[in-house]
Amino acid sequence: MTGQTISEKLLSEKSGQNVQAGDYVEAAVDVMMTHDVTGPLAFEVFESVTGDDPELVAPDNTAITIDHHAPADGVKAANNHNIVREFADKYGAHQYDVGDGICHQVLVEEGFVSPGDLVIGADSHSTTFGGVGCFGTGVGSTDLGTTLATGKLWFRVPETLRFEVEGDLPDGVYAKDLILKFIGDVGFAGCTYKAAEYGGSAVESLPVHERLVLSNMAIEMGGKAGLVAPDEQTVEFLAAQTGTRPTVPAYTHPDDDADYEAVYRYRADTISPQVAIPSNPENAVPVQEVVGTDIDQLFVGTCTNGRYEDIRIVADIIEAEQLAPNVRMVVVPASRSVYKQMMETGVLQTFVDAGAIVQSAGCGPCFGTHQGVLGDGDVCLATANRNFPGREGSMNSEVYLASPATVGASALYGEITDPREVALNRYDDSVLEGVGV
Repeated sequence: MTGQTISEKLLSEKSGQNVQAGDYVEAAVDVMMTHDVTGPLAFEVFESVTGDDPELVAPDNTAITIDHHAPADGVKAANNHNIVREFADKYGAHQYDVGDGICHQVLVEEGFVSPGDLVIGADSHSTTFGGVGCFGTGVGSTDLGTTLATGKLWFRVPETLRFEVEGDLPDGVYAKDLILKFIGDVGFAGCTYKAAEYGGSAVESLPVHERLVLSNMAIEMGGKAGLVAPDEQTVEFLAAQTGTRPTVPAYTHPDDDADYEAVYRYRADTISPQVAIPSNPENAVPVQEVVGTDIDQLFVGTCTNGRYEDIRIVADIIEAEQLAPNVRMVVVPASRSVYKQMMETGVLQTFVDAGAIVQSAGCGPCFGTHQGVLGDGDVCLATANRNFPGREGSMNSEVYLASPATVGASALYGEITDPREVALNRYDDSVLEGVGV
């Protein structure tokens, strides 16, 4: 038997079998998550399969957030919020309310996930948890509903595409640029029901908040999961969130002779800032190909780039400046914790002074329902993960995807701007000294 990838080793551990890509397994799930959009149907399924004596199999490891239509933008959304609250209260699940934040950010901050966990969420971007060494994946509401009752779910063990980046990233290039480059090379469906495994010296040097970006957007190339092998950085990051140092199981690292379907290799110094042009994330091009494109709105946030470190990059660029007169900016932090950090470090003030709109924590216009949706003909440059037609509003609008640095630089000029043309300071943990994280 050849060596195993991270996905093969982790699913072997959770199923109690020695498996390889293509095998089917029933695996024990460590953490389950849903939110205000996918939750109500999952709850119906749960109650239908549990019959007269419904009971969550693991309430302490079940989290439910209200983050998509948050605050409620209509009566239906408000009613769904109440369904979530009532279910959590009845069955003892952990419930996070309006303003607490996006599910993927909240689970990391609140200590639900640790290296080696198998995590499912009724949301496609549950691949995010691979950034801390989990096998995180999105499932449908029906699958989640049955797993809430049984604690187990079947999986086909995925083949793995390996992405290796060696060297040091140039100034102005971040994890968002890497993942857009990968998606552009592989295609939107090139990793369908496969795992994306990220490695190489450039990835190993990334802080964990940027590794989460790589894992988050694995789904944008069809990925079942997106994994980075956890290390001491991972341990320190999670310890800072929860006060507890997690262990790193051996099965979270691939074997040297692991069998990959394909390996994509890159030199970090050859990668430039990337922009995905409408209307698919796979339409990634070097920023210089779209420099000068007029924009109407800038959106900073989402489960991809709504962390404090991402928002701080934008704030540092626009500090003491005004937004270009022809643009508006919507900023939506990924969690209440991020919002507080913005307040305590002066970042919130920077955005308000520049003329931006700062919303409460949640998914915001990424979901296309409120808090800054686009009208006919509007052009938006966003730190989001998707730019399909109508993703952020009108079917006749256009969304470009980019890193926070590219969005920040473009805010100064009202057109897509190469971030290497402005002063950039790569995030330094020292900015959080004395700040409650």
